[in-house]
Amino acid sequence: AKYPEIKSLMGPDPHLKWIVSGMVFTQLLACYLVKDLPWKWIFFWAYAFGGCVNHSLSLAIHDISHNVAFGNKQTKWNRWFAVFANLPIGIPYSASFKKYHIDHHRYLGGDMLDVDVPTDFEGWFFCTPIRKLLWLFLQPLFYSLRPLYVNPKAITQMEVFNALVQLSVDLIIHYLWGLKPIVYLIAGTILCMGIHPISGHFIAEHYMFLKGYETYSYYGPLNWLTFNVGYHMEHHDFPSIPGCRLPMVKKIAAEYYDNLPHHQSWIRVLWDFVFDDTIGPYSRVKRVCKLAKES
Repeated sequence: AKYPEIKSLMGPDPHLKWIVSGMVFTQLLACYLVKDLPWKWIFFWAYAFGGCVNHSLSLAIHDISHNVAFGNKQTKWNRWFAVFANLPIGIPYSASFKKYHIDHHRYLGGDMLDVDVPTDFEGWFFCTPIRKLLWLFLQPLFYSLRPLYVNPKAITQMEVFNALVQLSVDLIIHYLWGLKPIVYLIAGTILCMGIHPISGHFIAEHYMFLKGYETYSYYGPLNWLTFNVGYHMEHHDFPSIPGCRLPMVKKIAAEYYDNLPHHQSWIRVLWDFVFDDTIGPYSRVKRVCKLAKES
C-alpha cells in the first residue's frame, strides 16, 4: 500500500524464455561433447558445470511455476515451457514441483501440507555432523520422496506428459550419443542439489538460524546463477514478481528488508548447518493448519 509502484513489477519476464532456452541447448551441446570422455571427467564436468546449469534450470522452473514466463493468462504455455526447461535435468520434475509448490506458499510450514518441511524421522536421525552431511548429500532423494509420504496427491495429466516427454528425450540422447551423456545430466542434477555451494539456498531459505525468523534472504553473487532465488523474503511477499525484478522490490521498500537478518554466504550456511549443534532438520517452524486437521 505504501509503495504502489511495486505492482508494476508484477507480470512476465520477457527474457526468461530466451535465457532458459539457451541453457537447455547448452546442455544438449554438452551431451555431445562429453560422449567420449573418460568416466572420471564425466563426473567432474557434471559437478563443476552441468549440475550448476541443471540446478539453475530447476530454479527457472520455480519461477515458471509462478507463471512469469508467459503471464497468468497463458498458464498452459508456462506448464509446457517448464517441461522443456526440465529436459537437461534428466528426471521428470517440473509438473510435480508445481503441484506442491503452491502449498508451500499458501501453507508455509504447514504440518502435512508443506512438503518442504523435513519429517520427524529426518529431524531425529540426522542430528550429528556426519549424519547431517549425509542428509545434505541425500537431499534430492528426500525432496523427491517426502511428498509421497507426507502429502500424497493423485498423479495429474501434466505429470504423465512431463514423464513421457522426459523419457523420450532421454532415449533419443542415449540412441544418438550413448549412456555417458545421460549419466552426465542426471549425476549433475543429483550432485549439485546435494553438497554444492548453490544447494545452500535449500537450507538458507527457511531454516531458523535465529529464533523468531523463519525466512531469510541472501544477496550474494550466486543470485546471478539462480534467478535471484536468494531474494526469498521478497519472493514470499510478492510471488508473482519474477526473480529478475526482486532486487527492485528491496530497493523500493528498503525499510522493510534492510534490517531483517539475512545470509552472507550459502557455503557458510552449509558449514553452520553441519557443525552447529543447534541447527538441523528440526530447525523449521511447523504449524498446524486447519485444512490438514480436516483431511
